[in-house]
Amino acid sequence: MADQSIRATDGTGSFNAYVALPKAGKGPGIIVLQEIFGVNPWLRQIADRAAAIGFVAMAPDLFWRLKPGVQLDADNEKEFQEGVGYMQRFDQDKAIDDVKAALAALRQHPASTGKVGTVGFCLGGRLAFLMACRSDVDASIGYYGVNIPPLLGEAKNIKKPLLLHIAENDKFVPPPAQQQIKDALKPIAAATVYSYPGADHGFARNGSHAFNKEAAELANSRSLEFFRRALGD
Repeated sequence: MADQSIRATDGTGSFNAYVALPKAGKGPGIIVLQEIFGVNPWLRQIADRAAAIGFVAMAPDLFWRLKPGVQLDADNEKEFQEGVGYMQRFDQDKAIDDVKAALAALRQHPASTGKVGTVGFCLGGRLAFLMACRSDVDASIGYYGVNIPPLLGEAKNIKKPLLLHIAENDKFVPPPAQQQIKDALKPIAAATVYSYPGADHGFARNGSHAFNKEAAELANSRSLEFFRRALGD
């Protein structure tokens, strides 16, 4: 496990990405897109788990333009509010450019087969949706992505597989917004949406107060099957 430096496409600098490699030495790539808490221990754990089942996992630092190396605890109220502050100042379009740079780097990584997907949580879930709309990434998964409805006009651009996991009790994505997402993506052949009754925002974050074991296990099994089908083993 090591960090890789990636050059930003706008020439303003470089940012770090945590990289976890599979024991087999080669595999499809997955870009793990952060919540508002940065590339913290939990996100690195997600990358490590992906590597353990055969993927080359990369978690880029998407807050580097605000403050490099942010690592926050989702269950600490002060740190939670700090994360909200970063999100409010976050340049979404620049972040997508950075994820595209990470995508290019991961496709060229010697351990990568060249097939690469994105998976994101919360803020990262929204970015995964946007990557499906704005890039040629091979597959994308979003867990409880926030503020997606204003972006649904871009859904017509989705050509590669997209999977969204929606928490029905998500306080940040109320039922009307959930329905908007489902209605907009229903005619998109490449898009699949699953809802999880009783699950709240952050339900896949093990170790957190929001963790919902049943919903997380079901969503994770669907995600693994989705990536194996789209990216290969």
